[in-house]
Amino acid sequence: MDNLGSPMRIYDRVLRQIQKHLANRVKTPFEIRLWGDHVYYFGEGEPAVEILVQDRKGLAALGRLDELAICEAYMEGNLDVVGDMLGFVGLRAALNDRHPLDYLWRRIAPWILGRVATNRRAIEAHYEFDNDFYLEFLDATRCYSQALYNNDDEPLETAQQRKLDFAIKSCALKRGDHVLDVGCGWGSFMERAGQLGIQVTGLTISHQSEKFVQALIDCLQLPAQVLNQDFLRHEAPESYDAIVILGVMEHLPDYSVVMQRIMRLLKPGGRVYIDASAFRDKYVKPTFVSRYIFPGDHSYFCLHEFLTAVASTPMELLTVYNDRHSYYLTCKAWAEHLEGARDDIIGRWGEEQYRRFRLYLWGSTFAFLNRDMEAYRVILERPGTSESC
Repeated sequence: MDNLGSPMRIYDRVLRQIQKHLANRVKTPFEIRLWGDHVYYFGEGEPAVEILVQDRKGLAALGRLDELAICEAYMEGNLDVVGDMLGFVGLRAALNDRHPLDYLWRRIAPWILGRVATNRRAIEAHYEFDNDFYLEFLDATRCYSQALYNNDDEPLETAQQRKLDFAIKSCALKRGDHVLDVGCGWGSFMERAGQLGIQVTGLTISHQSEKFVQALIDCLQLPAQVLNQDFLRHEAPESYDAIVILGVMEHLPDYSVVMQRIMRLLKPGGRVYIDASAFRDKYVKPTFVSRYIFPGDHSYFCLHEFLTAVASTPMELLTVYNDRHSYYLTCKAWAEHLEGARDDIIGRWGEEQYRRFRLYLWGSTFAFLNRDMEAYRVILERPGTSESC
């Protein structure tokens, strides 16, 4: 009998079943260590990952070979991970993730609750933490979408600043122009554009974001305003010279409606800059992400569906860039920053919050590295000549 009062042969049987299931599927060698120093090895070579099973609940989660159950057990402390976190999240390819009720609810929620209400609930679930939490792992630009790297070794802040400058240049913006910043986050684009004399109206449906951005505007005396409004309901007295949407298309899955709003708000001759994380099927999403990171109708950007919506309007597609590798490097930097701030995060927001975002950021890093996820920058132009030109 082990120290939990259960026959060790039962646990041995569970681990042998896991070994059988994972045979020939393990790319990163790892070990599972039970209480009492019972160790099971997987793959060939020195283990790069050590999974510590703290109790029977943790072992049961492993035995189910279900990605969501294992993530939940890790968040709750029934499992611990030591070593290569990227290798650990890479094990997801050998796990099940079949939760049809979660998928069904994501699809029907906008029809029951309404698109705007669904958007607000999803944003509140992810962003209504203390702003300081995100600043623990973002860089000084506070930009929460892919950076633009010239080489793998440069600092994240340098790559993010390059992306912000690229967005401004790609929209041909100049002093005095007025830009709509959809989902303005923590004011990264607003600050950079405002420093160049460009007027910015930022939209957010997060109260924490609104509070932060308003303080930023006041402190730096930026030519800007922040509004707590949904893009799908936003109206403006005058059309904008450009619209930028940084890392927000994932929250705007109805592309036909998005394009209608763009046509309504953008001047003739105006441009749109978009960047986003992407899947080829926009509703494919790990259940862990849909339940604990982005609940509701959040969906990854689907390029071919978006371009189909663009084709039904007069908008012209100027350029598409593939940023998958840059987003891999961005997420990797965020994950490393998070781990570097571990003690402070746990002390202020709790262990479960730290573990949840550790799974999310390393999981995203692996998805970009493994080509499961994609990332794009897209530049559009509305044909015609703006009166201001």
